[in-house]
Amino acid sequence: MENHPTDSANGIKRSQVDIYTDGACSGNPGPGGWGAILLWHGEEKRLQGGEEDTTNNRMELMAAIKALEALKRPCQVALYSDSAYLVNAFTQGWIDRWKVNGWRKADKKSVENQDLWQRLLVLSETHRIVWHKVKGHSDNAYNNICDAMATEEAAKFRQT
Repeated sequence: MENHPTDSANGIKRSQVDIYTDGACSGNPGPGGWGAILLWHGEEKRLQGGEEDTTNNRMELMAAIKALEALKRPCQVALYSDSAYLVNAFTQGWIDRWKVNGWRKADKKSVENQDLWQRLLVLSETHRIVWHKVKGHSDNAYNNICDAMATEEAAKFRQT
């Protein structure tokens, strides 16, 4: 892993960080949780949280937001998620079209979770992010750990 790639556009040195994220929801909507793992220079940082009444998609987005917000300076990020909703919005240009169309989808309906998408847009301007779709509930150890963290957080709200 390269430690400090330089952003040729402005000379900023960016640390390489790998981030794994996942979200979970019981009931959808219902109690939800998110988990994230940040990997940097052989170090691992785990983050997790949840909400009493939410959706799976919101938790997927929140995992990415909280992980990116935890970075202390602009970074080169490889972000891994099993959420096609999250990854495709960036890799297939959905988010750019939503923004241009006043946060409306092709069917003219309002884009859900605009508040979180807008937070992600700001973060994606700070960091250089390469989005990777991974298969959920498969052989990706970090994704499986994030899934367990998210499920654990969602369960905390079911017990109250």
